[in-house]
Amino acid sequence: KVKKHSTGPLVFSDHGKPLIGARVSRRFNEAVTAAKVPRISFHEMRHTHATLLLKKGISPKVVQERLGHSNVSIPLQTYSHVLPSLQADAAKALNSLF
Repeated sequence: KVKKHSTGPLVFSDHGKPLIGARVSRRFNEAVTAAKVPRISFHEMRHTHATLLLKKGISPKVVQERLGHSNVSIPLQTYSHVLPSLQADAAKALNSLF
């Protein structure tokens, strides 16, 4: 769970207590181990999250807000590798209207 705070977004445990610094990484690693999924870094998970949202057609503005970027150009530049397939999907969607 993420909640805005004066110092920025905070991550909370399922018990409602804020997780800070290494505790976030430790809880993330525990969750990965418990889920028996391939281990990836917290940053890789964030990147995957953004990429999957963009591939599903979610607005880059929404992705920007979810990642906490100050400007929509940041995810557009960072995840530009996803955009060519979005262009093809947009062309297919428009074609289906005719």
